Amino acid sequence: MFRILIVFVMLVSGTATSQLPEFSQQYRQRLGGAIDALEGILADFRRDASAFGLTVPEAIERQKSSDDPFVRARGDSMAIADMRLEGLKRQRAALETAGPVGRMFVVARGFDPQLAQATAEDYEPAIPVTAAGFLSAGIGALAGFLLLRLLAGLARLGRRKTASQR
Repeated sequence: MFRILIVFVMLVSGTATSQLPEFSQQYRQRLGGAIDALEGILADFRRDASAFGLTVPEAIERQKSSDDPFVRARGDSMAIADMRLEGLKRQRAALETAGPVGRMFVVARGFDPQLAQATAEDYEPAIPVTAAGFLSAGIGALAGFLLLRLLAGLARLGRRKTASQR
């Protein structure tokens, strides 16, 4: 019975982790769209700032020091958008140089929360027919196996302790 449980947990954990390469791929596709959208917003802002003889940092600082709370909030939003764009560009560069397995780690290390949330909401599972999918499935299966062995060992210790106390 325990062996069946081990195989079941290995299959479930392997199947779950086999989806990491596909999630990374779908995240990467959304990443390009997010970068394009932010670049458009910041290009408009850059154009407006330039029309008034300001650099982007100067325009943001002017907004942030305004007496108008709405204008201050827009300054904060533009500063966040600018920082987010730079972070997304760095992540895209890292994804472009990483291999299929490395991409999973790049996404896991520094994912953008908004982008990850949107990816998860629209995520469509894939069959792991790539080397990265099989490797990821194997790691997940092994992790499930090791977890079950640990839990079984703890259960045996608990039973031995109970039996020795009688």
